[in-house]
Amino acid sequence: MRAARYHEYGSVETLVVEQVPDPHPGPGEIRIRVTAASVNPIDWKVRSGAARELLPLELPVIPGRDAVGVIDEIGDGVEGVSIGDRVFGLGGVTGATAELAVLSAWAHAPATWKDEESAGAGLATVTAMGGLKVLGPFQGRTLLVEGAAGGVGSAAVEIAVAQGATVIGTASERNHGFLTSLGAIPTTYGAGLAERLATLAPDGVDIALDTAASGSLADLVAIVGDAARVSTIADHANAQRLGVRLVNAENDSTFLTAAAELGRQGRYTPRVERTYPLERIAEAHAYAERGHTQGKIVIHL
Repeated sequence: MRAARYHEYGSVETLVVEQVPDPHPGPGEIRIRVTAASVNPIDWKVRSGAARELLPLELPVIPGRDAVGVIDEIGDGVEGVSIGDRVFGLGGVTGATAELAVLSAWAHAPATWKDEESAGAGLATVTAMGGLKVLGPFQGRTLLVEGAAGGVGSAAVEIAVAQGATVIGTASERNHGFLTSLGAIPTTYGAGLAERLATLAPDGVDIALDTAASGSLADLVAIVGDAARVSTIADHANAQRLGVRLVNAENDSTFLTAAAELGRQGRYTPRVERTYPLERIAEAHAYAERGHTQGKIVIHL
């Protein structure tokens, strides 16, 4: 099969497209013929070597954690899916940006989602839902999402709105129209946030989700008044010190199935900013590294 790979840690120039051996699913896994895969921050952090102590890997490595495609091989013990089913989901930390990928968590892709939307749903969905779950319920409550325009933030906004929350999202001004389209009330991040929120939410902010690790975690605790009502998926350094709930992404098919159902109902659509062909994987990684995206970056295969 064809796949993107890098043989050493480093810049985007380490990425090549080449022929590699086909993977096969183990027990509890499936293999898909990939139509699209997404680019996540963890992909370029691992590729650059920045995460090598936390996530040591044996090189060479195929980047990518989530994808969409049609099942063509099923491992032992797997039920509820068949060869030919269109699914989206997650495998390991690596391995998805290839013609064939093995998944350990998945759900049937809604017919309402295009391939690029389904490709962008896996990691963003489980991360957002994990961060939201510890803060729920949402009906009638006001949620602040810090870093609301990115892949995880935009997913969290739309999912929380679908569950009845009033959502205020922080982002740069150029992304405010995007946040409004998701159903959020936009505001800028940084100095003066508490004052802006006093105007936007005169009855106060009930809960907060940090997806940005911008150094605002202490401010978020002060804004909601209780560290137990704040979660972060990004600020590992400060979460423990402040008593904030730190949520790590898990390959949870329950989250994926719930997101797919919201998709079928027309209440959640993963947002995609840019798509690239496999041959331009280096450009996709370079763009991702700049940050400040509106939704997800996706690779078509």
